[in-house]
Amino acid sequence: MRELEKHQSGGEALQRAVLEHLLTTAKDTEYGREHGFSTIRSYEDFVRHNPVNTYEELKGAIDRMRHGEQDVLWPGRVRWYAKSSGTTNDKSKFIPVSDEGLQKIHYAGGRDSVALYLRNNPHSRMFDGKGLILGGSHAPNYNVAGSLVGDLSAILIENINPLVNLVRVPKKKTALLSDFEVKRERIAREAMTQNVTNISGVPSWMLSVLNCMMELTGKTHLEEVWPNIEVFFHGGVAFTPYRKQYEQLITSPNMHYMETYNASEGFFGLQDDPADKAMLLMLDYGVFYEFEPMDGGNIVPLWGVEKDKNYAMLISTSCGLWRYMIGDTVRFTSTNPYKFVISGRTKSFINAFGEELIVDNAEQGLAYACEQTGAEVLEYTAAPVFMDANAKCRHQWLIEFSRPPQDLQQFAALLDSKLQQLNSDYEAKRYKDITLQHLELIAAHPGLFNDWMKLRGKLGGQHKVPRLSNERNAMEQLLHLNEK
Repeated sequence: MRELEKHQSGGEALQRAVLEHLLTTAKDTEYGREHGFSTIRSYEDFVRHNPVNTYEELKGAIDRMRHGEQDVLWPGRVRWYAKSSGTTNDKSKFIPVSDEGLQKIHYAGGRDSVALYLRNNPHSRMFDGKGLILGGSHAPNYNVAGSLVGDLSAILIENINPLVNLVRVPKKKTALLSDFEVKRERIAREAMTQNVTNISGVPSWMLSVLNCMMELTGKTHLEEVWPNIEVFFHGGVAFTPYRKQYEQLITSPNMHYMETYNASEGFFGLQDDPADKAMLLMLDYGVFYEFEPMDGGNIVPLWGVEKDKNYAMLISTSCGLWRYMIGDTVRFTSTNPYKFVISGRTKSFINAFGEELIVDNAEQGLAYACEQTGAEVLEYTAAPVFMDANAKCRHQWLIEFSRPPQDLQQFAALLDSKLQQLNSDYEAKRYKDITLQHLELIAAHPGLFNDWMKLRGKLGGQHKVPRLSNERNAMEQLLHLNEK
């Protein structure tokens, strides 16, 4: 906690120290030599010598590393690669996870999650029982000895300190199974007889496991199975669509929820205050941050950000990612300390007609419509319907409800009006239905999104349903499946 207190006012100093460490450590790598790391003396030098990268720019170097080459993007040989599915692109990305990154980014985030939770809940008894940690699976990497690829969660479980296995369920063999449907039931059966006090994972997949356990036990509420359950450390997708379902499943007044921002590329944020949805940006993990304003302008380091502006986030890390565009957008709610909310994805938005609709708008709009109608949303996606012969166009929403509204059209109207209230660009395009007509809402049959993910081999792990998209590939596949 003493270390974390440095985040309160020493953000710039922490970040400058991280940049210096990264450049010094990687100066003799192939990338470091090509980009003059040994001559860099300031952040401005770093910017001059280094271009912004997407995965495509680093893909060739990462592939060589996967084949066993050393000292390419990071010193030594990197053995682990987190397989990231992306949201709108079916092609997998393979994110290097170095030994230093594993310890000083990913595991550091886990330790700090617990430290902050215990600070906020000094009477916690979470260590009286076990933690259910939900993970994916891994597989050999190009048949290179000792090298594996898989979900980040599987990499973390594979490398975790053996002592942690004494306070964790399920068994490692079960946790790393690749077939999620088989794994879900096995996890439920192993965990339902244990004294589980804390759970960690992606909300959608965790809910699937918990519902399976409710069916097996015949219980209604989770605390009937685990009377000492007290905290859910969640991340990967926004929690808003799932909150009501968790609150109905877990009615104990002692239950807590803590959001984490952990991705294949790194561990970036922690909810340090239960009363504040914003997360504390973690500044001393071997991740150097930069931010590109979404409304145009120059990329700035952390100490150049402003409150209430949308930024695309760039990272340089001790896993060998350099000025890497991660694809997430964030908005700062405070700069002392640096606290933020995830506002969306650089590619997960709809801007087919100049409306600039982002995930943050969608989440707030859905929450409002649910609040007004008593509905509950399980999964959703939205995409544009482009102009027809009559020059009509609209947004099409496909929503799987766990509790449908009595009047679907009323829900759609509430969602549409709230989006206009939240987003002036959307409001302008909706004006008198001239550019953009009223949104169309289609109810998905139960299990549609799971069925679709399963068909694509992306059931479980850290795979995500694309929320907003500028193109219709995913929507067309889902609609076709919904008609069957």
